[in-house]
Amino acid sequence: MADETMQTIDNMLCFAVYAAGHAFTRFYKPRLDALELTYPQYLALLVLWERDDITVKALGERLFLDSGTITPLLKRLEARGLVTRKRDAGDERQVRIGLTEAGQGLKAKALAVPLAVAKGTGLAMDDISAMRAELLALRERLDAALAEK
Repeated sequence: MADETMQTIDNMLCFAVYAAGHAFTRFYKPRLDALELTYPQYLALLVLWERDDITVKALGERLFLDSGTITPLLKRLEARGLVTRKRDAGDERQVRIGLTEAGQGLKAKALAVPLAVAKGTGLAMDDISAMRAELLALRERLDAALAEK
């Protein structure tokens, strides 16, 4: 007989977040396939559309990705002609990422994606904002608890 106090996968918060993440990925896939983007590439472009011409390090920090993950992603975006990578004039150790005209132009096509996602959730915008705030606060609390160790 199973221990009554044992957690099952169905009542674990981490699994609910993990499963929701997979559902988001499945929902995004056909929309991003139409733009010929992967989800991480889309996220990188979202950051660049918000603030163009930033360092690889700043982009990685914003996306919580290390350089070993972000560099190949950026190389693929560069090969598609969506971004440029160049050494920082003030610090040769830094590489700056900038949008090309094609990268900037993709923004208009990508505007439909978050609208479709918002509709797909079935939530009102206030509820989406509240859930997002709760998830960000959860991440911050987990990061703080990890830092305490």
